[in-house]
Amino acid sequence: MKVLFLGKKIWLAIGCGLLAVCLVALGVSLVLPDAEETTAEVQTPEPYRSGAEESSCISLGINVDWGEEYIPDMLETFADEGIVVTFFLTGRWADNNPELAADIAAAGHEIGNHGYSHTSPNASSQEEITDEIQRTEQSIKAATGVTTTLYAPPSGECEAHVLEAADNLGYDTILWSVDTIDWQKPDAATIIERVESKIHGGAIILAHPTASTVEALPTIIDDLKEEGYNFVTVSSNLGL
Repeated sequence: MKVLFLGKKIWLAIGCGLLAVCLVALGVSLVLPDAEETTAEVQTPEPYRSGAEESSCISLGINVDWGEEYIPDMLETFADEGIVVTFFLTGRWADNNPELAADIAAAGHEIGNHGYSHTSPNASSQEEITDEIQRTEQSIKAATGVTTTLYAPPSGECEAHVLEAADNLGYDTILWSVDTIDWQKPDAATIIERVESKIHGGAIILAHPTASTVEALPTIIDDLKEEGYNFVTVSSNLGL
């Protein structure tokens, strides 16, 4: 009579089979984790629209791709009022107006990145957005010595691939919670009402260099100071 000797691997296979049979008999099912479930989901970064509502801090975010003739008056107003703001510059504007860009930085204001050519980010590829941000960073650095870390996408366009492109470059994407809509060039009284009727703690107020904005700024700043608000840069407002 031949004696059959089974190797360890055979015994292990038999043992696993018997265990599976027992579990099935007991009504227990073995479920292997789905491959997609084992991979951590990649979260799309969120843009910032405002700081903490319970804060007394608010910020002016000035997007600049034109209107350079109004920048000196804005800087004078901010100096007179003793406040700092955040200017988001396009790269092409910085290239064309390096002295003004340097004046903004020298006055102690924060400088952010507004893309190079103000093209639609949503309609651009992630690679194109990356190039826009990087070119602008280089232009602003050449004009001011500042390396930007805040990105205000043109027109506030912020689909997932836009946010991811900025995040991959180490940028925080900045939008707003109070919009002057001053690019439509309303009168100063309309701009004042738009801001003061919607102001709140942590607000980021979007504006542009226009004649009516220059006219409205002293009243807006004085009125909001009287209400107890404190003007700070966007990064300070957000704690970045």
